[in-house]
Amino acid sequence: MAEPLFKRLVLIGIGHIGASIAGGLKLHPGTVAHLVISDSDPAHLKRAEALGLGDEYVADAAKAVEGADGVILCTPVGSFATIAEHIAPHLAAGCILSDVGSTKQSVIRDVSPFVPEGVHFVPAHPMAGTEFSGPDAGVPNLFEGRWCLLVPTEGNEAATAKIETLWQTLGARTARMDAAHHDRVLAIVSHLPHLIAFTICGTADDLADETRDEVLQFAATGFRDFTRIAASDPVMWRDVFINNKDALLEMFSRFSEDAQAMARAVRWGDTDYIEDRINRSRKIRKSLIDIKQA
Repeated sequence: MAEPLFKRLVLIGIGHIGASIAGGLKLHPGTVAHLVISDSDPAHLKRAEALGLGDEYVADAAKAVEGADGVILCTPVGSFATIAEHIAPHLAAGCILSDVGSTKQSVIRDVSPFVPEGVHFVPAHPMAGTEFSGPDAGVPNLFEGRWCLLVPTEGNEAATAKIETLWQTLGARTARMDAAHHDRVLAIVSHLPHLIAFTICGTADDLADETRDEVLQFAATGFRDFTRIAASDPVMWRDVFINNKDALLEMFSRFSEDAQAMARAVRWGDTDYIEDRINRSRKIRKSLIDIKQA
């Protein structure tokens, strides 16, 4: 029988992504010999145990990581510094510390100062998820065919390869990327769309009651798509926006200029401009379909 990839892997945070990792590992027995679930929310921990997501359930993350050869932070990125400081003295030499955060520069900034000598830090970001949260939101095959981006740090090639193998085992396609480049790419493909969705739903909610009721009653597919995105976890996305604000604000500024240009075209009946923008958008959609990312 092949050696497990990790002998004792700890998931800190058992929300949607953490539960999906745990569920995915059940589809690939033998990848992890002993899976430990840690969460500061007693209700989450109790529910994770009821669902049988792990082999051991420990509320205190510091106790959970003792003797672990792998630890993955699955909480909102704003909590990483506090958690890293708390668990650092208890991490064993040779342990690999990773994460699933949607920002990477802030994660490196917040976690790196606490990583002890001999512990390997490998930032990662699985680009998958739904609007649901909590242990019940786990989807065992969530990562199949989706991308997981890794940010290698100096001297950690073996550790990076091990984390890469874990994600590939869960079905993900992997790529390596510089942290700053990651944050700019994610600002346009993920963070800005969420910011727009939250804003549009907020605008609808601010309408007069009669109009607001009609918006909800007669919601078309486009608006419903925005509400799905806008139903995402508020703490997670608050932390993402704040921790990737430079790249997000840059992309928002570019979007605002383009939106103003489209508004002027509508105002003045510039049909050529409008059709050009729509056709370019259709090409992007077709490209996503062609590479099976739709």
